[in-house]
Amino acid sequence: MSQSANPPESATTASGAEKLPALNGLVLTGGASTRMGKDKALLDRGGEPQLLATFRLLSGHVQSCFVSLRRDQRGESVRAGLPGIFDEVDGIGPAAGLLAAHGAYPDTAWLVLACDLPLLRPSTLLGLIRARDGRHAAIAYRSAVDDLPEPLCALWEPAALAGLSRQAQAGRYRLRDILESDDTLLLPTPSDDALENINTPQDLQRLRGPVGQGTPP
Repeated sequence: MSQSANPPESATTASGAEKLPALNGLVLTGGASTRMGKDKALLDRGGEPQLLATFRLLSGHVQSCFVSLRRDQRGESVRAGLPGIFDEVDGIGPAAGLLAAHGAYPDTAWLVLACDLPLLRPSTLLGLIRARDGRHAAIAYRSAVDDLPEPLCALWEPAALAGLSRQAQAGRYRLRDILESDDTLLLPTPSDDALENINTPQDLQRLRGPVGQGTPP
């Protein structure tokens, strides 16, 4: 995996001559939230569900923004009020959302976010977007936990998603198998804990306080 501490400001290729694929946004909300014990997408963040806060943040940086969800979540009121893409396959984790998005828009790049990143700031997203250079199939940050690529706050070009589709045909759905390659531009871990997520009630208690929007989760 290649690494750059100073991503380019341009959203074109290195030569500036070739236009990059359109960039859409995808908020992943199809998880079962088993460890939390309740739907993480609906946890309060400053008086609104954190799904809405995440969707609003992401929408400001992409051409179109969607929510990834299971078909049995279609009746949930918050998700129902947002543009959605339904998982086509159950039981394969977040890969289901990326595969469905790629199937719906195969020529589009996707900025993908988990819905449970309360410390996320616009600068974190801009770091990924500004690093696009037309030479890498994906752009991701190093995880502070294990130094591996963080797939759920990452920019997936069509080539990376095509690779995920081929991998899925072989019954393999691990997102990091795609990102752990020389085609991924791996950026340093953000210094502001932006990738801290909420999986358990203990995480929720620990991360209560100021977040990217200036409101508590």
